[in-house]
Amino acid sequence: MNSKALIIALLGVTTLAGCSSEEHSDLRQFVRESDKLPGGRIPPLPEVKPYEPFAYNAYELTDPFRPRKIEPPKSTVKGGLQPDFNRAREALEAFPLENLKMVGTLQQKGQTFALVKSPDSALFRVKAGNYMGQNFGRITAISETDIKLKEIVQDSGGNWEEKEQALMLQEQGGGK
Repeated sequence: MNSKALIIALLGVTTLAGCSSEEHSDLRQFVRESDKLPGGRIPPLPEVKPYEPFAYNAYELTDPFRPRKIEPPKSTVKGGLQPDFNRAREALEAFPLENLKMVGTLQQKGQTFALVKSPDSALFRVKAGNYMGQNFGRITAISETDIKLKEIVQDSGGNWEEKEQALMLQEQGGGK
């Protein structure tokens, strides 16, 4: 048992010797040197200016962030052009006119129909009087090469005006 006690005592002494070395000597030296540096002067706080209320007196001026609309005389508003918002929307009115393609025509019982392809590759048969495009476009005529329509668009003044458009036949490219 004597040898075991001796080994344990030697291990304890070795452990204590390892703990006696100064572990953070570099930090202690930095703190001592920092204490010797001259202290800096802290600048005074800036002077707080008293609150001055602002009176806003421009309620009568035109708001620059609201679009201006020149109002026509009340007598002309009643008979003005505008789209029928109560009408049931047709399938091709969900797409912009630029995304629709005329791919052909057909005739049945003396009436000419146009074949229109939508962006989702669905094929629709339309005739004069049908609507297409997002600007309330109504088909006025169909020929072998194009579909003519009248759109009702709103101008910058908020008034509705008719605009003629045409959807041309898209030639199918010759594939290899």
